[in-house]
Amino acid sequence: MADGLVVSRIIENSIAAEMEIEPGDVILSVGECAVADILDLQYLTTENAFTLVIQKQNEEIWELDIEKDPEEILGIEVVAVGREGLMQCRNNCVFCFVRQMPTGMRPSLYDFDDDYRMSVTQGNYITLSNLEEKDFNRIIQMRLSPLYISVHAWNPAVREKLMGNKQTAKLPEQMQRLAAAGLTLHTQIVLVPGYNDGDILEETVEHLAALYPSVQSIGIVPVGLTKYREKLPLLHPFTPAAAEKLILSGMIWQKKYHALTGMNLVYLSDEFYVLAGRAFPESQNYDDYPQLENGIGMVRKFEDEIAYFRSQLPKTIPERRIHLVTGTSAAAFFRNVIAELADIQGLWVTVHEIKNQFFGTAVTVAGLLTAQDIADQLGNVNGEFFLIPTVMLKADEDVFLDDHDIGWLAEKVNGKAIIVENHGQSFLEALFGKEIGGFANE
Repeated sequence: MADGLVVSRIIENSIAAEMEIEPGDVILSVGECAVADILDLQYLTTENAFTLVIQKQNEEIWELDIEKDPEEILGIEVVAVGREGLMQCRNNCVFCFVRQMPTGMRPSLYDFDDDYRMSVTQGNYITLSNLEEKDFNRIIQMRLSPLYISVHAWNPAVREKLMGNKQTAKLPEQMQRLAAAGLTLHTQIVLVPGYNDGDILEETVEHLAALYPSVQSIGIVPVGLTKYREKLPLLHPFTPAAAEKLILSGMIWQKKYHALTGMNLVYLSDEFYVLAGRAFPESQNYDDYPQLENGIGMVRKFEDEIAYFRSQLPKTIPERRIHLVTGTSAAAFFRNVIAELADIQGLWVTVHEIKNQFFGTAVTVAGLLTAQDIADQLGNVNGEFFLIPTVMLKADEDVFLDDHDIGWLAEKVNGKAIIVENHGQSFLEALFGKEIGGFANE
């Protein structure tokens, strides 16, 4: 096979589809410029006209002269981010989730990736510890932004202890360099009790906030601990009291930085509010939801969307029975949502709180549930519908963490699966079996 990027998928009705580019074809160059990775492909195809050189699976070389309007997309997805594959993580973090997983799961979950190209294209968090000078130069010259950076601790000694790599101690100068270049940075802190909380956390937040407006968000999430921690450092989960203390500190930071920047800047994971038994902050506290994919503000946004569409829902529908599958941390929220819909005749919804036996019951988020745990606890739904949120599935296919797909689960529980996007409108449309706007015509 030629040296290039292998096409994995072609988007329907795109330029690539019209040009008869197919999965398995290899992208060699754009004009005379070789394509080494996804950033080259994106950058070199921004022009209105260019020549795309590909090798077909029968080894024919095609030179495709492409003209496109600014709003048109090329429509090519590739197998790997670069010819050489993913940049690997060089750290040995005490809280590393990959090292807390058993064998037998889908292969991609064991990748120790730490790739800045995945950060700028897909929002993956990176640590900066595996970057060389040429990488920093490229990031700055191409103005690759926004970048999502796992900070964990500003203090070099603490960060090195947390992450098991001397290179991680360089974070302060690396962050200052990226900020000086005018790049947009979103940061996260995985909070590990006894390591980077208390005064260490205070220092980290202060230094990151000082880099505003380059640093646009500081997300704080709790350490995730599974039952598979043999031969790993002893770590402790967050307690309700510790979560409450953090929330109070967060309120102080938000008030301070809102006065300075017009933004709250510091945002806490939804899990902290659940653990502390507190109501979620109002939507304005999350500004423009900069860390939604990090589980920060997801419940509040979902709740607001449900409230927005509530008036459009009918009072009566043909009988429809739904089984709602979720993790323990979100179960109470969904029970409240369903209780608010109890006056709708014909709608029957059962909330199934699935305990994570696979990773351990200390893991409570829905996104880490496996198909086997769901099958074991959901049981036979007698041909009725069951809802599965996309957060439980692999991004590009309907596969759970334990490598079972949605079809396997549907057969196991004798039900009809409905995959739900992570927003309120999709949830309501799944409950009622039609688009929200469809009720107006009844």
